[in-house]
Amino acid sequence: METSRQLRPQALLTISLEDYFHVGTFGSLIPRGQWYRFESRVEQGVARTLDLLDEQEARATVFVLGIVAERFPELVRAVRARGHEVASKGYQHRLIQDLPPAALADDLQRAREAIEGATGEPVTGCRISGWLTPRDAWALDVLADQGYWYDSSMRPFLRSHAGLPATRRPHVHCADSMRAIWEIPVSSLSLLGCDLPLGGGNWMRQLPQTVVRHGIAHLAQDETPVVLYFHSWELDPDQPRLDGASRLARWRHYRNLHRMPDRLRHHLRRYECGSIAGWLAAQTAPHAPPVPTRAVGPRRLSVQAAAGGPALVPPARSLPRLAVSVVIPCFNEAHALPYLANTLQRLESSLGSAYDLRFIVVDDGSTDATLVRSRALFAHWANLTVVRHDRNRGQAAAILTGALASTTEIVCTMECDSRFDPHELARMIPRLRTGVHLVVASPYHPDGAVRNVPRWQRALTTSLAFCYRRVLRHPLHCYTTSFRVYRRRALLALHVRRGGPVGVTEMLARLDLAGGTIVEHPVTLDAQIFGRTSPRIARSLAGHLGLLAELAWHRLRGTRVSGTRAVLPRAAALDGGVR
Repeated sequence: METSRQLRPQALLTISLEDYFHVGTFGSLIPRGQWYRFESRVEQGVARTLDLLDEQEARATVFVLGIVAERFPELVRAVRARGHEVASKGYQHRLIQDLPPAALADDLQRAREAIEGATGEPVTGCRISGWLTPRDAWALDVLADQGYWYDSSMRPFLRSHAGLPATRRPHVHCADSMRAIWEIPVSSLSLLGCDLPLGGGNWMRQLPQTVVRHGIAHLAQDETPVVLYFHSWELDPDQPRLDGASRLARWRHYRNLHRMPDRLRHHLRRYECGSIAGWLAAQTAPHAPPVPTRAVGPRRLSVQAAAGGPALVPPARSLPRLAVSVVIPCFNEAHALPYLANTLQRLESSLGSAYDLRFIVVDDGSTDATLVRSRALFAHWANLTVVRHDRNRGQAAAILTGALASTTEIVCTMECDSRFDPHELARMIPRLRTGVHLVVASPYHPDGAVRNVPRWQRALTTSLAFCYRRVLRHPLHCYTTSFRVYRRRALLALHVRRGGPVGVTEMLARLDLAGGTIVEHPVTLDAQIFGRTSPRIARSLAGHLGLLAELAWHRLRGTRVSGTRAVLPRAAALDGGVR
């Protein structure tokens, strides 16, 4: 048995330890500042990866993101304890194309501090996010200056290494006479003058296995070992589906995840897999593995601020906290509830010193596991209440139910998967000053922004805004968003006839024509991440046109909108302590 193992071709196995939402495929959909909202699955992926490697008695180099090492140091220690080399993947998964030299050096230093803080051992290897080409030699100079022994960030693809055959194999890059670094490229098969990186990742999942296996077998005939790679999230087929991504992105990311373990087993059985550092140690290297000597000073930024998260300065603690209710309607949102829980936790952490936040989750007659999962997930939240409709009554009806269940004069509303940054409430609530009944978020405001939203949705929203401006008193840029801050008594004084999304606009319209004061607040609207909304344009238009006709009739008659239960309370009496 031992003899047969020694006869196997040698391979260098490299693994990227990262979460499913860190990948560049979703980079345009998920800003780094929103990573905290997502349910982390890194532990599940790493556990399956380590078990597979133990099963096949394989060793690997594991490239770890610095932010993962900071949040899960025990996970990084477990990787090292199981006999694998721990190397750096950078700190924030920022692509090399987006990093000038100074920013790259800072990113590498922060990653090293985090990883070495977890393992207690020096980090000598690196893989930069975003594959390098020979034109990116400056990045290798930065790595050499940082004291790294080797890099494995090159993946020859098509003609990226044309005319430079030596760069397709492990080689030494000399920055100058005093600095050198090994470059260990991912193996690629040359075909008709083009390089195909069959050594793992998306290629191993997408291409026919006959092609991949024969290609890697051909590469293994070379005198240098074949370099394979995959990502820890590729062994987690149960990860959440981000439906807001493009069809191509979802195809690239999710296809054949359930087949990946068996495909990897074939290669782990066929090849003697080891780490890059182990292979380099056996070579006649031009210099010994360096031991980093840079001083590791304290970082001034928190993990959240460094990741682009909201940096809010809370009011002085001497001020009394203002009680605020946050209503979140949910309909068949079981898959998004962990995302919601992370969002609310961060919101409470950021705003809790200024506001006494009380959350009300309204299950609007869901037919999936929303009610069960929400009660289980929020069972120990003292400041969160789950309310249920016996049937689906629509978003507007759910908001009114939440307002009725609240006990505070200020009521905020947001969506379960919150396409707006809820930390904007820190700026919206103070705008509910004396004389104001409603603050509405508006991504179409000149100071707002819209990202990755379908054109049909943008066109519909702006067209409706044009129409509503003709019949309402307040000339807003958007009338349809549900991210708002209400005065509770003003909201409950309105009789809203429509229960669905059009009813959300009806709330604003009836408040407008009943004499209320509305303030528009610019925000950024992101694409829907979980689930896919069916573009029922005709049905939505019919509902809005009916509402517009009703509002126009009352406006022409010069009367208040019918259906108000009472005249709006005086805003001065509803100040509620908002300054």
